[in-house]
Amino acid sequence: MLQIDFYRDKRQGNVNYGKYYGRVKNTKPIGLDKLAEHMSHHNTPYSAGTMQGILTDLVGCIRELCLMGQPVKLDNLCIISAQVTSTPADDVESFELDDNIKRTRLRFTATGDSTPAEVSKSTQLGYTSMAQKVKKGEITLSSRKGEYVANE
Repeated sequence: MLQIDFYRDKRQGNVNYGKYYGRVKNTKPIGLDKLAEHMSHHNTPYSAGTMQGILTDLVGCIRELCLMGQPVKLDNLCIISAQVTSTPADDVESFELDDNIKRTRLRFTATGDSTPAEVSKSTQLGYTSMAQKVKKGEITLSSRKGEYVANE
């Protein structure tokens, strides 16, 4: 279940200033070791160590392929591909890779069961314990600090 917390728009002059939004309360990210351990508990004959080795190689290979211009599709998750940010040149003769290409990054495009529409269908939502207290009027969200404060 996704735990939803509140935050308040603090951008002065914004049309939505002072309004509340929902935000996913994420926990600390897990690394490949914890992912491998989790996967090893899903009816697989492979140990967490074997899974971690496979995942480590997977990450390296995906990066390598993408940087060679080969997108990689992880079915029902995403397509990963390389993308560049470029500044314009007046003509092709004046375009220089070192000057006009400013950044390279990896792009992740959801596919299959991971598209926004499909993920939304599968998502179960619930309030965090702090958000539940706000809903009940037990505490408030300080617009100044963006923190919870007890009602007086």
